[in-house]
Amino acid sequence: MRKLNKLIAAAAVLATATALTVGPALADPVNGKGKAVTPASFDVVGVGSNTIEYLLDQLSVDYNAAHKTHNKSHPWIYSWDATNPKTGALADLIRTKTGCAKLARPNGSSAGIATLASNIKDPKGGFCEDFARSSRGREPTDPAKGKGGILFVALAKDAVTVATLAKGSNAPASLSTADLTKIYSCTATHWNQVGGTSTAKIDPVLPQSSSGTRAFFLTSIGVTTPGTCVTSSETLEENEGIASVFKNHPNVIVPFSTGKFLAQAYHSPTCANASCTKCHKPKKGQNEFGCDVNGDLKLNSINGTKPTVGKGAKQTINPNFSAAFVRVVYDVVRYSTSTSDHIPASLEPFFASKTAKVSGWFCSNKTAHAALLSYGFLPTPLCGIGF
Repeated sequence: MRKLNKLIAAAAVLATATALTVGPALADPVNGKGKAVTPASFDVVGVGSNTIEYLLDQLSVDYNAAHKTHNKSHPWIYSWDATNPKTGALADLIRTKTGCAKLARPNGSSAGIATLASNIKDPKGGFCEDFARSSRGREPTDPAKGKGGILFVALAKDAVTVATLAKGSNAPASLSTADLTKIYSCTATHWNQVGGTSTAKIDPVLPQSSSGTRAFFLTSIGVTTPGTCVTSSETLEENEGIASVFKNHPNVIVPFSTGKFLAQAYHSPTCANASCTKCHKPKKGQNEFGCDVNGDLKLNSINGTKPTVGKGAKQTINPNFSAAFVRVVYDVVRYSTSTSDHIPASLEPFFASKTAKVSGWFCSNKTAHAALLSYGFLPTPLCGIGF
């Protein structure tokens, strides 16, 4: 897993700045034995979203362990994390496959999709990246669904809500879609303008610009360009609450993946020191990838609906959460004209629907299903369907 980002508040920092925290597993991408590898030229390799990076790490390790044969006819799958797992660096140079030139590590859904769409090849003509992880759906600026374009293949269900300080926040317990639109367009700048009792000034925060969570959230609230009151930084990773901008801040609000929050809070090891520069070794039953970087944040309701159901470690995403904030997370692939589901034939064993002619392991295997739940997400009957 990557080093978990201890973010720097506000200041203008170069995109190559390093984060400050360390996690218990450092291989990237992993080979199932805790060691980093450079994938073979014939392997299947992905980049992109922070939200589902640990889920894809786990699915990759599990798939490769279950398929001992490894050759051109039986490739393994690997997933590069959004940031460097050893140094926390942003946009460090990586060699995604043997024979490929190094490139800046794609951080976020949009960066991963752009890398996939650039169709980078090795000297022998093979693609250097085969899929992108995405926590947002198709946008108008993405390549089309058709020949020469890309296909968004459904993997799981998530929900995005807003997070605020767990103790002492001035935010009301629930905000409406209209309230959030006003907050992030800066037409409402104080809590008493959106149902709160405090006259304190709201501090809305957004993660870095390639974040799929950011893009999905802004679309959900109908904001194209955030207002000038919104705090954002290219060093601010999505779904992490340990940045100083959140510390003891009763007026902060930020979009957050419900699935990622649940995985971090209830299925991941804790930080090993106060600054979260190290994480404890996972205990039995805890996730192999990721640790709890929720910090002092909690999840809030939207439109009067709670983002989770259940109690404690048995909590899951509320299937009846406010509909506009429920999303599908995707594996994005190149559009194929030679298969009926338009997933490239070489990728169907991984991503295709369980009802497809070639059943996709991610959508049909019990181990994959268990990993999906452990990393906080919900299964969807759309798994393996292209959009």
